[in-house]
Amino acid sequence: MDRHLGDTGSVGGGYSDDGRLRAARMQQKRNIQIIEWEDLDKRKFYSFGVFMTMTIRATVYPATLIRTRLQVQRGKSLYSGTFDAFFKILRTEGVRGLYRGFMVNTFTLISGQGYITTYELVRKYVSGYSTNNTVKSLVAGGSASLVAQSITVPIDVVSQQLMMQGQGEHLTRFKVKPKMTFGQTRDIIVQIFAVDGFRGFYRGYVASLLTYIPNSAVWWPFYHFYAEQLSKLAPSECPHLILQAMAGPLAAATASTVTNPMDVVRARVQVEGRSSVIDTFKQLLAEEGFWGMTKGLSARIISSTPTAIVMVVGYETLKKLSLRPELVDSRHW
Repeated sequence: MDRHLGDTGSVGGGYSDDGRLRAARMQQKRNIQIIEWEDLDKRKFYSFGVFMTMTIRATVYPATLIRTRLQVQRGKSLYSGTFDAFFKILRTEGVRGLYRGFMVNTFTLISGQGYITTYELVRKYVSGYSTNNTVKSLVAGGSASLVAQSITVPIDVVSQQLMMQGQGEHLTRFKVKPKMTFGQTRDIIVQIFAVDGFRGFYRGYVASLLTYIPNSAVWWPFYHFYAEQLSKLAPSECPHLILQAMAGPLAAATASTVTNPMDVVRARVQVEGRSSVIDTFKQLLAEEGFWGMTKGLSARIISSTPTAIVMVVGYETLKKLSLRPELVDSRHW
């Protein structure tokens, strides 16, 4: 996006100086300016970032748990769908059931910070070779996901085993001791290490990369694309944050639909302890056909919609609040 609106000091094409200036300001209000890495006060960025990431995790965790159980179950042996799963878990396990493994999952705060840092740094690096926003977003999104998943997979392996306790415990290899309130995480870690060794904590790593690298690489270009298209349709005075909040869920739904088959395979590899992504994919296709690839998609979209809204509003607000003081007045909000 061209941040330089051109020389408005000359008269031409039938426009007065004031008219050209108004037109330039109107265009600036319409265009969504991307806040880049070099525009940020890094101390504010990381301080606000931790709070934002934690808020997002807590908001969408129940949908993540439901999605995992739906993807791992055979057919509709346990739940018939997203809402059925929600009410059954709430009725039999209570609110705590929807947050099984949440404390372990909070360690993904580390990967969250790794993700946004990598995204911004790679985007800045790629801008030295290309000014195309789609190229910058695609490469930066994929790279950020590679870094984040390397940190996240061990956390996911443990938290997913905890998610499956309760109604879903018959679908997993590891079970915590009956009525154990504290020490469940340690118990699961010990069991995983005893059976699979250190490699057990990276089970499904390849499947995760095949799921989340494309997901991230697709999400960012579509996010910017939808935001730009919406900005062309909306009045120039419409706050950019509203347009970005609408673009986020559209991009999330697109990315989720494209990558859901591999997400189903990833969940089964990690929970069931399978070693082959290809064999798991073939078995799923043979047993449940094409529709097996869509398992958990509605839960994923339902969870990704508020996630995308909270993430986009939070992330864009975070970047706005983290702007260097001299740049604050230069961005339309």
